[in-house]
Amino acid sequence: MSKEEDRKSRVDWLTRELQRHSDLYYRKQSPEVSDAEYDRMMRELESLEAESPELRRPDSPTYRVGAPPLEAFHSVPHREPMLSLDNAMDEDELSAFLERTDRFLAKADESENCTWTAEYKFDGVAVSLTYEDGVFIQGLTRGDGEVGEDITENLRTIRAIPLSLVGDKVPGGILEVRGEVLFQIDDFLALNERRVAEGEPPFANPRNAASGSLRQLDSRVTAKRPLSFFAYALMGQERAALPESHYHLIRLLSEFGFKVSPLFSKCEDAASLQEMYRKAIASRETLPFEVDGLVVKVNELSLQRLLGAKERSPRWAIAVKFPPVEENTLLKDIHIQVGRTGALTPVAELEPVRVGGVVVSRATLHNEDEIRRKGILIGDTVVVRRQGDVIPAVVTFIPGKRTGEEREFYFPTECPVCGTAVVRPEGEAVIRCPNSMCPAKSVQRIIHFGSRNALDIEGLGEKMVHLLVDAGLVKDIADLYTLTVERIASLPRMGQKSAENLIAALERSKSTSFSKFLFALGIRHVGERTAKIIGQATSGIEQLRSLTEEELLALPEVGPEIARSVLDFLASEEEAVLLDRLLASGFVFEREKVVSEESQFFGKTFVITGTLSVSRDLVKSEIEALGGKVSSSVSGKTDYLVAGEAAGSKLEKAKKLGVIILAESDFRKLVEDGVAS
Repeated sequence: MSKEEDRKSRVDWLTRELQRHSDLYYRKQSPEVSDAEYDRMMRELESLEAESPELRRPDSPTYRVGAPPLEAFHSVPHREPMLSLDNAMDEDELSAFLERTDRFLAKADESENCTWTAEYKFDGVAVSLTYEDGVFIQGLTRGDGEVGEDITENLRTIRAIPLSLVGDKVPGGILEVRGEVLFQIDDFLALNERRVAEGEPPFANPRNAASGSLRQLDSRVTAKRPLSFFAYALMGQERAALPESHYHLIRLLSEFGFKVSPLFSKCEDAASLQEMYRKAIASRETLPFEVDGLVVKVNELSLQRLLGAKERSPRWAIAVKFPPVEENTLLKDIHIQVGRTGALTPVAELEPVRVGGVVVSRATLHNEDEIRRKGILIGDTVVVRRQGDVIPAVVTFIPGKRTGEEREFYFPTECPVCGTAVVRPEGEAVIRCPNSMCPAKSVQRIIHFGSRNALDIEGLGEKMVHLLVDAGLVKDIADLYTLTVERIASLPRMGQKSAENLIAALERSKSTSFSKFLFALGIRHVGERTAKIIGQATSGIEQLRSLTEEELLALPEVGPEIARSVLDFLASEEEAVLLDRLLASGFVFEREKVVSEESQFFGKTFVITGTLSVSRDLVKSEIEALGGKVSSSVSGKTDYLVAGEAAGSKLEKAKKLGVIILAESDFRKLVEDGVAS
């Protein structure tokens, strides 16, 4: 054996052994070697790879220490959409979900074949991991469900994520593992203690800390964070090589080297699910990590495919939330926060209290009427409620704790930031600052303008916005496009490269769709969907400015309140000047995708049944993109039935009603023709 072959053999052996010892230590809690011996082996591998970089394997444990910083994350489409789950807030809503599922399956004579699984709903960050021939090759964030960000280098550093799968059941080809990245509570508390000791601000809660850790451009920072990972889904190119039940897929994930939910059970009926839910509630405070409920799923994958999905959530799964967590604490004061639309929101300053695993020191009081209705005074002992990701809220006060020293809170008559007299529009509960140039409104508006669902300006987060505004470099959204690299680089803790990246992101944001631009403007009552409807109906600001109230009302889903809000925005002199400045900076609007009425899909109703080679959600999105709509049941109004394998009662009903039936190949041809036209 040559010296090069000997070196390669040693690298391969060290890689396998370090992976094995890591699995024994982190997953099985049964180490075979000392920390010193493990470190010695790691240093030897690092030395060999440094001498011969070409020998470094894609599953090398040396990736755990992180890689040089990236300039940006790249967007990558998911192979299958990462759907979100509908919520059930209590046992009654869980029962309603189970009954709906039973009725749906009964129509296909499948209800008796249905069993269930239950597992913890982790309060972390969902990610997708891709393995090729058992080796980890790519990891994505959930993103918008259709497209995620490539955070492979950061995920490589998490020791709970196997760089190569273990066991003799690993199939070849592509496997996708989905799961949750999170901090265990003790790890999170230790991390915050270190940050405070180093003069850094502590993280607010484990979920935010996990999210921020995964979005580090420098994976060496991520490598220093003690993140955990729990797997909850497995799919692959060769479906025949995988089990046909969720229960056995999770068992297989555990064999591959992943941690899975400690509370994972197969349940035969509703009664056993309800019992599992009560058991989980009773044990929640003893868990080493945060959970906010249970995830209940149909166990049989064939039935999951039969049930399909609606909008962006599957019909075969639901998140059953735990009851709200409440604690008592002192209401020390009430401050006013001014939002993007000028809304003045009272915020309670609390004696810090741990509620559901998170230290809470601030909570919303909603509005003036709520404070009066609840009779809350400054100095009261109050009940604070938190559930899942919901903003903590003050629920009520405890009368028996009053001392007579409490005092009433009076809502300000002037904006606490700019001093403008506040107004309360007729019929509304919210008091607002009407000054369009109010600094507080401007800050929130700039944050919204650059947010992910708006213009998605990388690097323009909340901290950066405050930094720019406090330095006097930016007063409104149009000022963003007057910034230079030199001015940004002069700010505290800002370097040349970061400044260049922000300027590049601002430049990219000028090429966008008109609907995204509309949403980014922050017009009151104009959300993403409304902005898309208006954006598709207009070519730009000038055409929008020419529309009458009647023409706006003629658009789908645009009511009087939205129409009036848009017209008031366009009539404002300050907004007109701001828009002109924005457009002068060089915005170019991409052509909106508008469905032609001549499309074969336009106005047609489709029903999907049986097992297809792609997800039903993808088929549904294709139909809607070409102007069609999807229904869950066959009727006389159905135009097409897309029938996959093992199509059941819907196929028979469609034949009786004379509905056009499309095999998947026929549907694919119809889509190609529709796209071409």
